Amino acid sequence: MTQNSQSEHARSPTLSTILMVEDVLKQNTHKPLSFAELKKKLPKQVMHQTLQVIIHYLWKSGKISYTPKIQWIHVEPEHAREHSRPHYIG
Repeated sequence: MTQNSQSEHARSPTLSTILMVEDVLKQNTHKPLSFAELKKKLPKQVMHQTLQVIIHYLWKSGKISYTPKIQWIHVEPEHAREHSRPHYIG
């Protein structure tokens, strides 16, 4: 593994961290948040670079607007709202 790929891997967020950020943004749809405000509202500390990766991912996937404040804009399809937690077979 090269030095560059090690540093990229170190900033890779876990699914639980992404979901935590999504939940905070969904709970604050009434007001765009600055990066600092978002960090303060998170229930756990997230490294700055990791949060940047998450924000970039959410922006690229069309879930947030980022101008420079962050706001949740994604509307979940009805079938996703009805079944908020998938049931896994296994």
